[in-house]
Amino acid sequence: MKREISPTVYILASRRNGTLYTGVTSDLVKRLYEHRNGLIEGFTSDYGVKRLVWFEMHDAIDGAILREKRIKKWNRQWKIELIEAGNPEWDDLALAFGFEPLRERAGDGFPLSRE
Repeated sequence: MKREISPTVYILASRRNGTLYTGVTSDLVKRLYEHRNGLIEGFTSDYGVKRLVWFEMHDAIDGAILREKRIKKWNRQWKIELIEAGNPEWDDLALAFGFEPLRERAGDGFPLSRE
């Protein structure tokens, strides 16, 4: 079965009110897999930014890229307000795409996963 691919702007967080990363992709599930498994070198892997806390799908990649660029220029508080408007508990939205819960360390601001 072919997976539907849609241009998407997304925000990842290391933890509640932690480090944020805004990105854009044409395949959110693939990109989440890459982030969660440390396959993308740089900022997200260096800072443990793996939790999907917000995303927005677009019809065309150019609109998604424009939205990502605008959000990246926002101050931190505006990004937090965007996240909390749709996800007040900072839940990991990747679970809805079939990903396993992330293991958390004590003090991260999220409960430890049950295993």
